[in-house]
Amino acid sequence: MKIPTYSPGRRQRGAALVIGLILLVILTLLAISGMNTSSTELVMAGNEQYRLNAAQASATGVEEALPALSTVPQTAVPVVVGPANVPGSASDQYQTSSQYMGDSTVADGYSFKKFVTYHYEITSTGTSSRNAQAVTTQGAYVIQAGAKAP
Repeated sequence: MKIPTYSPGRRQRGAALVIGLILLVILTLLAISGMNTSSTELVMAGNEQYRLNAAQASATGVEEALPALSTVPQTAVPVVVGPANVPGSASDQYQTSSQYMGDSTVADGYSFKKFVTYHYEITSTGTSSRNAQAVTTQGAYVIQAGAKAP
């Protein structure tokens, strides 16, 4: 009876196949990991864009509320406007709250006239897609010539 003998060349060909398959699996895992990272970064960039849109909507609310300060009553009750759409946008909105904070006289030493400053506070909340939200608070003074109201 003849005993089969194995040459070292046959064993090496089998090992090369196993090592090649292991390297192929490692490369596949690296490619999948890279695709997942790219997808996550794309979502993060989109979220940052929505956050910036909300901040711009909030700033738009402040700009829209400034000219209307003369209509805000001089009481502690805030005037709420909105939600209103941002011009040129279908999804971005803002809501403002303007409140009278008090008044004071300035330039008392002048013989011309006294000036009265009316202090207001505007709080604007901007919203965008994916529930992105930004809040901006802005103080404003309206200066008027004349005696302080009783």
